[in-house]
Amino acid sequence: MNHDLHAQHQHGHDSRAAALPNLNVTAFWATLHCLSGCAVGEVLGMVIGTGLGLSNGATIALAVALAFVFGYAFTMAPLLRTGIALRQAAKLALAADTASIAIMEVVDNLVMVAIPGAMDASLMQPLFWGALALALIIAGVVAYPVNRWLIGRGLGHAVVHAHHD
Repeated sequence: MNHDLHAQHQHGHDSRAAALPNLNVTAFWATLHCLSGCAVGEVLGMVIGTGLGLSNGATIALAVALAFVFGYAFTMAPLLRTGIALRQAAKLALAADTASIAIMEVVDNLVMVAIPGAMDASLMQPLFWGALALALIIAGVVAYPVNRWLIGRGLGHAVVHAHHD
């Protein structure tokens, strides 16, 4: 019996379980990193759309577009600082962030629409800011297990981690 199987038999788990906390931590920070970029774009889009009196659909479209722009930019900036070419950095950002940003954007905009009056509240009303904060928190919580699953399979943010060292 090889050592790993022997250890699994004796301790009731395999040696991969030891990597689990590291995967959890990596997924947490990847989700927080992605959420940061999304939040900047989402908040900016919601503020611009609400401030200009755009329709709910136009405001959401602007917020989603800006969330993707800032989400990708937050991943690309450190890659570009390491000397990676713009095209390669863009490919890595697309691979790392697309699923996470898409999930966060669907969830946070569904939450905003589901909270009565949130999309119609002015920038001066606590309802607007409270709903937006809650929506982003829920989006991050929903995206975490997806990011964890992707990273555990060498996908998502795992594709950029080698370039950060």
